[in-house]
Amino acid sequence: MTDNKNYDQLLYKRKNAWSEIGEKETEETSSFCRDYAKFLDASKTEREFAQNTVTLLEEEGYISLKSAFGANQKLHQGDKVYYSAGGKSVIMAVIGKESLGKGINMLGSHIDSPRLDLKQVPVFEDTDLAYLKTHYYGGVRKYQWLSIPLSLHGTIIRGDGEKIDVNIGEDDGDPVFVITDLLPHLAKDQNEKKLGEAFPAESLNILAGSVPMDAGDAKHTVKLRVLNLLNKKYGIVEKDLVNAELEVVPAFKSRDIGLDRGLMGAYGHDDRVCSYAGLRAILAAGITKKTSLCYLSDKEEIGSVGTTGAQSDILEYFIGMLLKLTEGKSGDLDVKHVLYNSVMLSGDVNAAVDPAFKSVHEKNNAMYLGKGVGISKYTGSRGKAGASDASAELMYMITKMLDDNQIIWQVGELGKTDEGGGGTIAKFAAKLGIEVLDVGVPLLGMHSPFEVASKVDIYMCYKAFKTFLENA
Repeated sequence: MTDNKNYDQLLYKRKNAWSEIGEKETEETSSFCRDYAKFLDASKTEREFAQNTVTLLEEEGYISLKSAFGANQKLHQGDKVYYSAGGKSVIMAVIGKESLGKGINMLGSHIDSPRLDLKQVPVFEDTDLAYLKTHYYGGVRKYQWLSIPLSLHGTIIRGDGEKIDVNIGEDDGDPVFVITDLLPHLAKDQNEKKLGEAFPAESLNILAGSVPMDAGDAKHTVKLRVLNLLNKKYGIVEKDLVNAELEVVPAFKSRDIGLDRGLMGAYGHDDRVCSYAGLRAILAAGITKKTSLCYLSDKEEIGSVGTTGAQSDILEYFIGMLLKLTEGKSGDLDVKHVLYNSVMLSGDVNAAVDPAFKSVHEKNNAMYLGKGVGISKYTGSRGKAGASDASAELMYMITKMLDDNQIIWQVGELGKTDEGGGGTIAKFAAKLGIEVLDVGVPLLGMHSPFEVASKVDIYMCYKAFKTFLENA
């Protein structure tokens, strides 16, 4: 090879994505993120995200795959279908030009986020104040949920069987909730405890009421007033809460951050930012060579368990129905043949370097805000335990595709080797025989009530997903 003295070509350099895009793409970035912010603010739980996704899909001409299967409706190139599992996860697909046996280009991500769930018997009274007991969901730093406005979302099945949707704290006229913190003047003992021990889980009680009800000689009259207000609004009694799924989330909305508005702060970036990017990508990609699929799963934050998580057989079930309606076959071997010829981009967030906490990262193999969509060859912790580790061939295919389409990307891992780590749904896709690579948006403050992402990274994630569906 001739030495052309252009030594810069020997180096891998991260690029500031803002410096690489022009005025037109800058406006596209802003427009995309404005739409994302609206969708995110209306989708603070997995149920809401799933329902809003189905609404959007139906507006775009998608039909229920389950209904099509029940009617034995033949599917053809260009047909658009979706399946919603328990109202908490959604799979959608567009039938491509090639046979399913040649594989599917898949996007996968999750729509659940760390939060607080109400316990089954949540309402209690103490010192003439009414509270709601919680059980935290996913990896939260408990102190971050104190002294911020909170809202209550979810579903209650009433005694008469009617399903009631609950959303309190989002509208301007709504009351909000809060978990109170200890004042610094009296926090001497608390300050001496380790951070993980200073805020016991059983102390994360939601302040829900303070005015007693005129109920004669009845006890717990503040609790009674809270229950009475719920009864008037939703027609429920305390026993109905046993049947409920009620989630406590931050009451504030997404906001631009910084005078230049280049960053976006919000609750639920992890992992609704990749889910929204995937949803928009499949809507924009149209009819592609291979069938396109986007899988929005639930329960990732607690191990992808349950009937709506990525460890379930939802994806296999969906592909089996697709095969039956397109090619008239759906045997186990037929489904496996599709899976083993498929490729997935597992969309999940990663940790960006925070200048205040640089020591937890190894700078050459970390991600940074504004450097484009992030690629993680492997996940897991310490010795890659629990990892999905993508092949060199898949890494080359994806990075070359992104380069060929002028999409700014970066590589990185989740912290120093022995610092911690984490996982995604990638390992569950890999277990099915799918070639899979983690691709997503770097964040500051991941798992906090107000995570921070760069708008240009969000847009590059969308472009990467769309390009993959169109070209892989």
